[in-house]
Amino acid sequence: MATDNNGDNSDNVRMGRTGHRPFWVLKLSISIRAVHQVGAAVFLTFFLLSEIGRPPPPYVLLVTISGIALLLVEAMRHRQFYRELSGLTTFIKLIMLGLAYHGFLPETLTILAAFILASIGSHAPKLYRHRLLF
Repeated sequence: MATDNNGDNSDNVRMGRTGHRPFWVLKLSISIRAVHQVGAAVFLTFFLLSEIGRPPPPYVLLVTISGIALLLVEAMRHRQFYRELSGLTTFIKLIMLGLAYHGFLPETLTILAAFILASIGSHAPKLYRHRLLF
């Protein structure tokens, strides 16, 4: 196995192109991610504990806006985001959430599965997370 400058093992694995990201954008993305996790935690809680009703609209708005912002900030750095595992899992998660929210799939199970998928996609090792799938 060959090792690149970052210490990642690779056997001619095609990785997505990356662009320059100023340090302030990195700090901003960390803040956005923290806000997104709070909103997502509240959102998930309301679906897991169905007896308490729907998530409050401010949290739905918070998780939506922070999710879009996070996607844009990540796309600044990872120019082929949509072709990588992390981007594909994000889009699948969005489709699953939409199908569950509109009643095409069982809400609780689908939303939980979407969160698990998103967690795996965003915490997989860099070599897998940013590998080009197509």
